[in-house]
Order: sequence, then C-alpha cells, then structure tokens
Amino acid sequence: MLKGKKIVLGITGSIAAYKACTLIRLLIKRGAEVQVVITPAGKEFVTPITLSALTHKPVVSEFFSQRDGTWHSHVDLGLWADLMLIAPCTASSIGKMAHGVADNMLITTYLSMKAPVMIAPAMDLDMYAHASTQHNLEILRSYGNHIITPQSGFLASGLEGKGRMEEPEAIVEAVEAFFSREEAADLSGKRILITAGPTYEKIDPVRFIGNYSSGKMGFALAAECRRRGAEVHLIAGPVSLSTPEGVTREDVESCEEMHAAALRTFATCDAAILCAAVADYRPSEQSATKIKRKGALTLELLPNPDIARDLGNQKRAGQVLVGFALETDSEEVHALEKLDKKHLDLIVLNSLRNAGTCFQTDENQIVIYSREGKESFPKKPKSEVASDIVDVLVRHLSKQ
Repeated sequence: MLKGKKIVLGITGSIAAYKACTLIRLLIKRGAEVQVVITPAGKEFVTPITLSALTHKPVVSEFFSQRDGTWHSHVDLGLWADLMLIAPCTASSIGKMAHGVADNMLITTYLSMKAPVMIAPAMDLDMYAHASTQHNLEILRSYGNHIITPQSGFLASGLEGKGRMEEPEAIVEAVEAFFSREEAADLSGKRILITAGPTYEKIDPVRFIGNYSSGKMGFALAAECRRRGAEVHLIAGPVSLSTPEGVTREDVESCEEMHAAALRTFATCDAAILCAAVADYRPSEQSATKIKRKGALTLELLPNPDIARDLGNQKRAGQVLVGFALETDSEEVHALEKLDKKHLDLIVLNSLRNAGTCFQTDENQIVIYSREGKESFPKKPKSEVASDIVDVLVRHLSKQ
C-alpha cells in the first residue's frame, strides 16, 4: 500500500496521457497523495480540470499561476515528494531530462527533485528504438532513475511493445514494489563490495586486451544495494557510467589493480558481488612506446590473478561471496564448477546464447545457483535483475 506517500505525477504530451486519470485513481485508492505537474503539450490530451477533480489539488503547469507575481516553486515540490513518477513520458521530455533542458515546469521540477524518479516512456516503436532515445534512457538510468516498460511481447529485436506506456495497474505495482524495497532497508548496516566493468591489460601505450563489458549490471547492483541501506564500495574498471548516488567508487584499470583493491576491501565487508568481466590474461611485457607495424606480432600472455578464487580462500564465516559466470556452452556445468572451486556462496549465470542480454545491453536473463539449488528468472531490465540478485543475497545473509 501507498498510505501517506506523496507522489508528484508528471504528465507529458502523449496520447497515453488519458491513462493518467486511471493511474491517479489507483494511486489515491492505495493511499497516496498525488500532485500533478503537466507540460503545455500534455494539456492538449487531458484537461487540468479533470486532473484537479481527481487529485483534489490544483494542477501545476506554468511557472506563474497569476500575473501578480504568484509562482509555483519547483524546489518545494522536489522537497515535498517521496517519489516523482512521469507517466507518460515522451521522447522529447526524455531528451530534455537527460540533458538538463529546463524549459517547462515539469523539467525544472525533475531537476530539483530530491526523491527517486520513475519514468514510463510512451512513444511509437521506431522512436523508442532510435539510438538517440536509447542513449537518453541510458543516461537517465545512470542518474539512478527507474525506467518502467512493458515486459511482454518481445520479438527477436527485443523491443516489441516497448514504445507504448505500461498499463496503469502495472505502474502502480512497480511503485508499490519500489517503496516496499525502500522501506525494507534489508541491507541496513551491511557493507557490500561490488566489482563492475571490464579490465584493460596494456600491450603498449595505445593498445590493450579487454572485453565488451559496459559495467551496467554492476552499477545497477551498486544502486540497488545502496537503496536498500547498504554501505557500498564499488570497484570499477574503465567505464563511462555515472556513480550511483551514495556509492563509494574506486576506479581501476587492470586486473592486478582490481585484485589488490578487492582483497584490501573485502576484509571489512559482509558480502561481495563480483560482477566485473576481468581479463583472464595479460601480456608478459608492456612496450613503453607504440609498437610499429612490422608484419606478424606474437604476444606472450600470462594468467592474471583470480579475484574470485582468492576472495573465496580469504572468506571468513558470516561473509557471502557472489560470483558471475558468462558462458557460451555447457553453461550449468561451468557455473557449478566455478561455484565449488572458488568457494562461492552464489553464482549468477548468464549466457551469450540469450539474444539481447549480457554485454552493452539494458537487459539480462539469469539463473542463480547455490548449494541448495537454482532459481531461474525471465529476461528483464538490468535494474530489475539487480533487485532479483539482491533479494537472493539478502536471504543468504540472513542465514549467516
């Protein structure tokens, strides 16, 4: 239930704006107090009079409500709310939010918001699938915003049904689930180590051995653990993502640097989630100058330190260690071998055979193994995958 929750509902200029009326009724029925902020374009689809009748509050749209100097304070709204929910949210508003284009009351309210923000995109599929829209959504995710999209009807592209706004009932369920996790604070007092992103192993000053990891999964895990009350230490390889709010970040480049940082930090942690895609090998020698083209080149590679194994050997009673296994074949066999050999408590398996998941994507599909069995999950956004992983981690920490 949402009793006593204060929600700013942002409405933008989409045909889906009519669904906001149902959304308001559902939120209020569950006990929420709703304040609508609507863009000028949004008023072309649903009238402020209708929205005001549903919320019993004046609808905020313009900076100034009268010509006598009376104005609406976006700062006050940002302090008042427990949550900002923007539904529907057009491609235009998503772009403005991502780049700080504060040309209407809704965007200025968003930029002043101290509470978490949830966004339900609404546009046609081609607009949603466009690279600029996806880039802007990724920027908003990196800011810690929650993106709500339909979870059914996938085609091979992975985007079928994604442009339309999620139904009001499902949006309210997502809001309730969010507050449930927030209020649980089930990691309060815990210190969590998370590794994320790739490592780069230098060949010379301009070349390296690396992989395609974007760090999105690890950063989503860091944000989720922080939301649940944990003190989070994030060790990040070379990525371009923004640090989740409240998370302590340590940047490294090579496996050896990540290995040293992880061993140093793990000793004071209650759990570690090893999500980084660490290079298994490094060149035996690094040239101090750029290697010139002279025909065939032979590189001798040396094995890198095994971070999961060494933390597993160091693990003390009461600590929980979570590893990741990215496989292309015999997935379960390899995952279980890694779980056993590296003394892990949990291992998260994802497979490159699942299209649209793993490297540089916004979704993942996982199976989590423990010594008690396994749990399988459908394909979903990485923010939701992070919630599933942390749910399982919390259960294991409670057994310690």
